[in-house]
Amino acid sequence: MKVIAMTAIGGPEVLELLDLPEPVAGPGEALVEVAASGVNFMDVGVRQGMAWHERPLPRALGVEGAGRVVSLGEGVTDLALGQRVAWVYAPGSYAERIAIPTAALVPVPDDIDDRTAASLMMQGLTASHFATDFYPVQPGDVALVHAAAGGLGQLLTQIIKLRGGTVIGRVSCAAKVEAARAAGADHVIVDADGDFAAEVLRLTGGEGVHVVYDGSGPATFDGSLASLRRSGTFCWYGPVLGDPGRIDIMSLPRSIKLGYAVFSDHIHTPELLRARTTRLFDWIRARTLRVAPARDFALSDAAEAHVAMESRVTTGKLLLIP
Repeated sequence: MKVIAMTAIGGPEVLELLDLPEPVAGPGEALVEVAASGVNFMDVGVRQGMAWHERPLPRALGVEGAGRVVSLGEGVTDLALGQRVAWVYAPGSYAERIAIPTAALVPVPDDIDDRTAASLMMQGLTASHFATDFYPVQPGDVALVHAAAGGLGQLLTQIIKLRGGTVIGRVSCAAKVEAARAAGADHVIVDADGDFAAEVLRLTGGEGVHVVYDGSGPATFDGSLASLRRSGTFCWYGPVLGDPGRIDIMSLPRSIKLGYAVFSDHIHTPELLRARTTRLFDWIRARTLRVAPARDFALSDAAEAHVAMESRVTTGKLLLIP
């Protein structure tokens, strides 16, 4: 079976296509033939040595995907052979087949294709957490969304708009403006250097935004702080690009609230995982949520996909197709 694994900690060049033994579904697991696997910054962080230290090398990468059940382990009664499923966290998803606990799988409706399902899991559930749970956007709220043309940024923008909010999107270059606007951003700021707060304040009449969603690393941290209104909420995520360093809580301005948002808190039980995913699928089916076309790479081109992701020039989702 073909698998993409990291053979050392390092850059994209440490990713190799390996032949490993076929996995077997154990008790409570399903063996899934992978149709599409999502590429995420989480994978870049693992490759760079930020996580999964307990896993031996070579270390198979990837956590997200969609596919079809090809065998069932002992005791599995809630899935059937041939059923289409998707998942958001199953280590080793850069592979042709993977054994996954059934509690981590969600059924995929017939009218949702594999690429859409794989594109929606990590980024869709993350966006859902940010806008409905971590900071439940209310009608009239104004949100600043960093990386608004990315896969997560586009979904987050749409969910904020669904909830009656206004979106100020920040993108790194003019080529990304149209993607942010197509997702529904009311205003788009082009900025590559972290110099955006003055324009945010101008657009909000000097008040600042109710919430900032910032996964762009330390370069934007101070600007995001300055963009918030009194008692605003700072949603920080995306540790791969670095953290802002030590924070003196007594130095935080304007009674703001600062937190690190982790999508797994949104789906901490199998029931919540399926409920949240069903809601995303319902939004897709009703055409109130749109997944931008993904960029496909062959499984063997995983290193190229990582280069593209780290370049920060892509928009939308990156997928590996075995």
